[in-house]
Amino acid sequence: MTPHDDLPSWLLAWNQTLPVPPAAVGRGLRFAFYGRVSTEDQQDPEASRLCQLGRARTLIEPIGGIITAEYFDIGETRALPWKRRPRASALLAALADPRRGFDAVVIGEPQRAFYGTQFGNTFPLFTHYGVMLWVPEVGGAIDPDNEAHDLIMSVFGGMSKGERNRIKIRVHSAMASQTLIEGRYLGGRPPYGYRLVDLGPHPNPGKAATGRRLHGLEPDPVAAPVVVRIFTEYLRGLGIFAIAEGLTRDQIPSPSAHDQARNSHRDTRAWSKSAVRAILTNPRYTGRQVWNRQHKHESLLDIEDVTLGYTTTLRWNSKDKWLVSQRIAHTPLIDDETFAQAQDILASRTRTGPAHGVKRTQNLYVLRGALTHAVCGRKMQGHWAHDEAYYRCRFPEEYALANHIQHPRNVYLRETWILPPLDDWLSKVFLPHRLDDTIDLMAGAAPRPLASDEKSTAEAARTVIADCDAKLATHRAALEAGADPALVTQWIAETQARKARAVAELRTATHGPGSRMPRDEIARLVRSISDLAAVVRQAEAADKAEIYRQLGLALTYDSGKQKVLVEMNLNQHSGATRGLPVGVRGGT
Repeated sequence: MTPHDDLPSWLLAWNQTLPVPPAAVGRGLRFAFYGRVSTEDQQDPEASRLCQLGRARTLIEPIGGIITAEYFDIGETRALPWKRRPRASALLAALADPRRGFDAVVIGEPQRAFYGTQFGNTFPLFTHYGVMLWVPEVGGAIDPDNEAHDLIMSVFGGMSKGERNRIKIRVHSAMASQTLIEGRYLGGRPPYGYRLVDLGPHPNPGKAATGRRLHGLEPDPVAAPVVVRIFTEYLRGLGIFAIAEGLTRDQIPSPSAHDQARNSHRDTRAWSKSAVRAILTNPRYTGRQVWNRQHKHESLLDIEDVTLGYTTTLRWNSKDKWLVSQRIAHTPLIDDETFAQAQDILASRTRTGPAHGVKRTQNLYVLRGALTHAVCGRKMQGHWAHDEAYYRCRFPEEYALANHIQHPRNVYLRETWILPPLDDWLSKVFLPHRLDDTIDLMAGAAPRPLASDEKSTAEAARTVIADCDAKLATHRAALEAGADPALVTQWIAETQARKARAVAELRTATHGPGSRMPRDEIARLVRSISDLAAVVRQAEAADKAEIYRQLGLALTYDSGKQKVLVEMNLNQHSGATRGLPVGVRGGT
């Protein structure tokens, strides 16, 4: 196969008439190699790297070129722009370094490196820093003034995008067929009440030869009776909250507490209404496999800079898009009639909201995400009433009270009670003649010891990190032993992502309010924001919200004393804080 075999025939004929780029006559060039492979490519990462590296060397060795540096991204989707790929981002940073150690960059397979319009967004950096970009498809270096070269790279960007879309369609079709016809377990977290069981070798002979196993669901002897109890009590007339209250009173661990290692981010103190509702609406308890309850939704990371690409989040599909197996795939915990009766009751008790696709009015909450209720430690929710912004905590409405938390049923706090005294304080402490005193107070503030919940969070994060390290070692051993590279690579990526989240949680718990910055660093930050704080009183609501966010304000509401403790985190990563009480409702 020649470097041009995968070009369209009309473009191949045109490419053969192009002159050899002038850079191709140079000899002894030093090159940096860039390549990429991900789970969507269904290839062994090392085999793919060697293949791409081989194509690159075939291109540059005839002129005496040598590769002095390698940048190879593993597990990163092609849709991710270069700025957000670890190794590609490092290569872009190296372009600006005069001591980078290479004169040009060579890419073995441009359809792996560039997706959509990424070439047009990236190549100007190569031109700016005077670094040549070589690809086999043009026989050497890309000429920035050659329209034919630009067209060739644009074609490969489009081909890469089309290939990714075709892979997504094939995978979706295959998984839909396996669910509907075979009822096969397709991975993911087993629902509460079930656990995974090994069903033997994989039905695909090729995958079975590499050690792949087929898995399924079997009843969890501890959790399965709880699921049956929930359905039974609900059909007897008990409400969702009453069921949650009874389970908590009987000291039955909630789903997040039952599998705490995988749910470290959730509240484990009591059963919540949402957990009970999720069980009542899950058809997998009838013994049938269900797939496509959620889909990956891609949205722009920054609407003002589309070159940053998309971020992917999971969103729920409407029930008409769920795929349910035609036959029983695992041991049912309830029968079809019981499940149907539960759905009828749920439908009769559900209050209707806006039609699907109709968005509610977007109200601005200046303190969104910054206000915490002191009693339960949960974030207070925005609530709009009587044309005003409120913040509320409804812990007893969501979690059972049998855990003996003394919490009012509803706690409300009006936004206008907080903002005036908060702005008064900011305006005073950042006055020019008070800056030195403010800096001294911040520098001299003793670090707050970790609270019990922070200690438990840190300990749980350390446990997850240790577990991830052990799993990564196991995954790499499996890869060396000849397991399916695509599957192992996916395992590694998932484990690394889980470890990264745990590391972030550990950093927040241990290096948050308990650490301090040097005085000179605090002074630099305070003086840089003093002008901003001086105009906070006259700022529009949206601008005020951004100012508070930049100041790192965190507020804790003590509903018993009717006071708010305000902490200002000038540097989110260092955790330097300064707290003060702000009275509400007239300054109690």
